Amino acid sequence: MDMKKRINLELRNRTPADVKELVLDNCRSNDGKIEGLTASFESLEFLSMINVMLTSVSNLPKLNKLRKLELSDNRISGGLEVLAERTPSLTHLNLSGNKIKDINTLEPLKKLLNLRSLDLFNCEVTNLNDYRDSMFKLLPQLTYLDGYDQDDQEAPDSDVEGDGDCLDDDDEDDDDEENEDVEEEEEDEDDEEGEFDVLDEEDEDELGDDDDDDEEDSAEEDEDEDEEADDGEEECKDIVQGQKRKRTQEDDGEEDTEDDE
Repeated sequence: MDMKKRINLELRNRTPADVKELVLDNCRSNDGKIEGLTASFESLEFLSMINVMLTSVSNLPKLNKLRKLELSDNRISGGLEVLAERTPSLTHLNLSGNKIKDINTLEPLKKLLNLRSLDLFNCEVTNLNDYRDSMFKLLPQLTYLDGYDQDDQEAPDSDVEGDGDCLDDDDEDDDDEENEDVEEEEEDEDDEEGEFDVLDEEDEDELGDDDDDDEEDSAEEDEDEDEEADDGEEECKDIVQGQKRKRTQEDDGEEDTEDDE
């Protein structure tokens, strides 16, 4: 995707004047130059153009509020006076992975009076003798060079990245509103779950009552069965006794006939 199309996509129905952060990493620049970026991005504070095959920043528009500029992994070898002229408020500049070979190429950055952090990792200039001492002398306004100060103390993440300085207040407010909406949704879900819990308890009570009724019915059935069993036993006893009586009478009859004989 070329840089113009990428910028249009990044606008997301906003006007250029409303944009404070613009990330164009890994898109394609024609002829190694910046395209589609104009001075109408007057509120821009953070601009990232990493690995876009830039060879020059000559087309960079005037961006008075720009504070952080990411240009790493490109093919820039000079022409840095444009940065001093068009980005007067710049505090963080990343030129790592470019074609910068000597310290004189970086001399125009002296005019960036607010520059406090400069990164030149993987540039040939870092291989020069006394590179760090020479750079701090050339740019006395610098606090951090390649992530370390003059005493070799590592910069805090906030100073190296500088992203926190470029956050939109409006975006933070939007985030707060989104968080509030999420919390409200969670509360509504909790309320619904509470209602379901109450319904479940009522259902359990009803089920409990049904179980009690079933137990009472089964108890009555058991009593009826017991009574029927008792009646059956009594009937059996009567039948047995009747049979015994018949046998006794028959025996008595036989005895009488023998006596007569």
